[in-house]
Amino acid sequence: MMRFTLPRDIYYGKGSLEQLKNLQGKKAMIVLGGGSMKKFGFVDKVLGYLKEAGIETRLFENVEPDPSVETVMKGAAAMREFEPDWIISMGGGSPIDAAKAMWVFYEYPDTTFEEILQPFSFPTLRQKAKFLAIPSTSGTATEVTAFSVITDYAKGIKYPLADFNITPDVAIVDPELAETMPAKLTAHTGMDALTHAIEAYVSTLHAAFTDPLALRAIEMVFNYLPASYKGDKNAREQMHYAQCMAGMAFSNALLGIVHSMAHKTGAAFSTGHIPHGCANAIYLPYVIQYNAKEASAKTRYAEIAKYLHLAGNTEDELVQALCDKIDAYNVELNIPKTLKDFGIVEEEFKEKVAKIAELAVGDACTGSNPRAITPAQMEKLLTATYYGQKIDF
Repeated sequence: MMRFTLPRDIYYGKGSLEQLKNLQGKKAMIVLGGGSMKKFGFVDKVLGYLKEAGIETRLFENVEPDPSVETVMKGAAAMREFEPDWIISMGGGSPIDAAKAMWVFYEYPDTTFEEILQPFSFPTLRQKAKFLAIPSTSGTATEVTAFSVITDYAKGIKYPLADFNITPDVAIVDPELAETMPAKLTAHTGMDALTHAIEAYVSTLHAAFTDPLALRAIEMVFNYLPASYKGDKNAREQMHYAQCMAGMAFSNALLGIVHSMAHKTGAAFSTGHIPHGCANAIYLPYVIQYNAKEASAKTRYAEIAKYLHLAGNTEDELVQALCDKIDAYNVELNIPKTLKDFGIVEEEFKEKVAKIAELAVGDACTGSNPRAITPAQMEKLLTATYYGQKIDF
């Protein structure tokens, strides 16, 4: 038996934020990031609509990029004090991911972080509150997924939390919020969305319900990301929907080792944090080359290339065409091709790569990758992404 889970309601289109005035409830805790939503007036809009709905509100602000375990625990404590029946998070993936994890510790104060690291091991939620998500970026799709990524900075590790319990009840996908993204964030989140869709399509858990969403999302990203990067509002709107569709696909089909690698390298190096979408964009062509050594995966990648009308007479040619297209987009979006180009110091990379490889193989996303991988193979793969080497193993 398989499962397909989405929010009960998804409101989308310009102005859909107004749906908040119809929300039924008494108290809402609003979880926010670093201040852009306030700056552009969206927080005031939310507060106004919730006031019309007769809902008392309180803000939990300044969730950092790549939210920490400590922030999650502080937010949960604030919720236990306020006792909301709605948790509303607005912004990029970070505040929404943080709010999802806060939700668990709000309802189950005695649960430890270690107890929820095992995928699909969460206690039953909605005992105290429901969850509403409003994304402002076009990449993570956390507003429709069963995932949250939380960082333990002391260990330098990102933990992908996974459980259908944390799929939001309501998502409001209003493209007006995405119009505020700077170009670099537009590029990184767009390539994150592309990675979600491609990994979902080739995942060992892909299914009849997820394949159409993944393919259409891939097509939309390739059609609209360059113009979105340049600030075109119609393209921004279409990318906001594409990333949401990619999220619906991967939340149910799961992901693969592009994400395993990104999770375990994002906070690992002292020379600089690697933004999640940027890491995915760097790793994606290399992982396609690695996975395509598995016949069934090669066929799936070739199907993507055919859907995009890329040139190629054989599966090998079609897979190469797909990699070439991704490489070309990375160039257009000013994303480096290798970890070395990103700025990771060679000595530190060599020192840490074996441990990172071990952690990446143990990541929750590795299990649904279409080709198995050992720590030794992962170390070779990461090394190839550092130097820009062709994958021949």
